[in-house]
Amino acid sequence: MDERVPRDFETLRATILERRHSLPKRIAQIAAYALDNPDDIAFGTAASIAASAGVQPSTLIRFAQQLGFDGFTSLQLVFRERLRERNSSYDERLAALRAKAEEGAGHRAIFDGFVAAASTSLSDISRTLNEPHFEEAIALLAKAETIYVLAKRRSYPVASYIAYALGKLKIRNQLIESAAGLNAEMVGFATPRDAVIAISFSPYAPATIEETRAISEQGVPIVAITDSSFSPLAQFAKVWFEVAEADFAGFRSLSATMALAMALTVAVGEKRRDTGRKRKG
Repeated sequence: MDERVPRDFETLRATILERRHSLPKRIAQIAAYALDNPDDIAFGTAASIAASAGVQPSTLIRFAQQLGFDGFTSLQLVFRERLRERNSSYDERLAALRAKAEEGAGHRAIFDGFVAAASTSLSDISRTLNEPHFEEAIALLAKAETIYVLAKRRSYPVASYIAYALGKLKIRNQLIESAAGLNAEMVGFATPRDAVIAISFSPYAPATIEETRAISEQGVPIVAITDSSFSPLAQFAKVWFEVAEADFAGFRSLSATMALAMALTVAVGEKRRDTGRKRKG
């Protein structure tokens, strides 16, 4: 294997992110799928992976060769090694709980499954949080005149909490929602002196993407919370966070997202208070 070929998952991920804008459309499509579904890449067949990603099996080979591998099997080994290196205790626990639920172990198994998924999500974000990005986002939001909060569907509870907490902290904010269909007008009030927190996960809500696009074109800085570097939100954001939520029985947790949202909100409040004290002093 060429010395320049990524030998571990983190290096591979960094290489894909570095090249993502120059990748051909179909290869970029499988690259996005690979980063979002690394476990599937590790143990799926070429046919099953291609079907799930919506590409031809030959695209997998081209994807691997684009990264310097001699074939897809060589690339797949990097994804398998990631699983061997990762602490699998929570994954094993989730698998055991799923088996119990399927065996009719009762409703307690469902509760335990969701708790285990939440624990996995929290453990992952604690391990992977980019602290410089976290500080940059806090500084950006703390100096905003108004913080706009934008999310739909599954992400909406997080946005609702952020707006509630910002209000309690006496920080001017606007949750972008309107029963009268005035979202575009609300977005139109934002200026570069404001900031936006935008939240969306795959499959991304089209309204969230369009409103984020519109507000970015107004020069308003955006902090995005999403689930992939290939997320449409990432291209509009000044700072963005990748949050991978575990699931139980197909239902994804919001535990890590909510923890990040709470931390951002409270930290912004603290930052504004510190700034206020310094000005008075």
